[in-house]
Amino acid sequence: MTTSTVTRAAIVAEARAWIGTPYRHQASRKGVGCDCLGLVRGVWRALYGSEPEDVPAYTADWAEAGGTDTLLAAAERHLVTIDVAAAGAGDVVLFRWRPHLPAKHAAILVGPGRIVHAHEGRSVAEAALVPSWARRLAHAFSFPDLTD
Repeated sequence: MTTSTVTRAAIVAEARAWIGTPYRHQASRKGVGCDCLGLVRGVWRALYGSEPEDVPAYTADWAEAGGTDTLLAAAERHLVTIDVAAAGAGDVVLFRWRPHLPAKHAAILVGPGRIVHAHEGRSVAEAALVPSWARRLAHAFSFPDLTD
């Protein structure tokens, strides 16, 4: 796909195509394994081709150990920041476990109150944006060059 054909429907369809992919830390291969960042990276590759930058190795506790908002900074470099309240299907959302901690989890909205995400210990799944997730939602982004 090229940037001229990136639509919200294409993003949602690609995110859903990853459902069932096993959770694998640092991986980003549909049907083989991915983590939450790997899911977003894989959807990016399907939409735009190559990734915009190489992802350095990271540990499961990277956010706690480093204290920097690495995931947020990368999202701000490559995605379009939008208001969380305006986020809709096809947008990327980031979550913080606590208000003072860096964002540590990413998901793709696929409909009202629905996300696709890779969660440790589980396969990629579509899930409800239940209150325990919604209260941790900290940032929202659109993919660049959407046509709809």
